[in-house]
Order: sequence, then C-alpha cells, then structure tokens
Amino acid sequence: MPQHTRPRPICGHCDGFPAVTITTGTRTPDGQRQTITANCPACHGTGHTTTPVRAHSRIGA
Repeated sequence: MPQHTRPRPICGHCDGFPAVTITTGTRTPDGQRQTITANCPACHGTGHTTTPVRAHSRIGA
C-alpha cells in the first residue's frame, strides 16, 4: 500500500513564492542585468511552514 503524506501548509508570509530575483539597476561588463536573490525570512526559501497555521484566532483576553 502506498503511504500518503499530508501536504504541508503554505507559508503565510510569501504565499508559496519563497524566492524572488530583484534587479539592481546596474549592468555586468557583458551587458546583462545585475540581479540578487531574496528568500522569504519566515520559511527560509522553502515555501512551506513547519507548523500548521491556526484557522481561527481570538482577539482580546
């Protein structure tokens, strides 16, 4: 029998898009754009959280 793994919850900070590439505005010597990659600080670039997200939250005491 196959074992099924439960899907991990998607990161609420990046909505599953953990890494982005940003252009710096400068060009390299061969004419290409200079870019940097930024990872989500909450999920460390995985796109998923390690703990389940609570469906409801209580405001107040």
